[in-house]
Amino acid sequence: MDTIGDYLTRVRNAIKANHKIVEIPASGLKKEITKILKEKGYILDYKIEENKVQDNIKIALKYHPTTKQSAIRKIQRISRPGLRKFVPLEKMPRVLSGLGIAIISTSKGVMTDKEATKMNVGGEVICYVY
Repeated sequence: MDTIGDYLTRVRNAIKANHKIVEIPASGLKKEITKILKEKGYILDYKIEENKVQDNIKIALKYHPTTKQSAIRKIQRISRPGLRKFVPLEKMPRVLSGLGIAIISTSKGVMTDKEATKMNVGGEVICYVY
């Protein structure tokens, strides 16, 4: 089972249905991805609810006040369990000529493509967001 793919699909479906909040089972990588989405302004806020079995992440989605259009236009899975996509520093992807972000899992943690370039590391491309 692709848990990151499930995470991205839940967010995508919630945006299509104009939901304000989406609830997702938590993991360490999902928490890091959510933190990056919050830092870059793609979501309003998030809260981690602790349970005995598994924690949940509640994400408040962000919409434009007048047009009701989501801040996330597209969220796309790149590296998947059947085909991992690793990139060296020299081939770091640029999403929409730098307007979007690529979330990269590196040896120094989960970060955006711009942060990975500053830290001179490559890694696995998890997803594109714009």
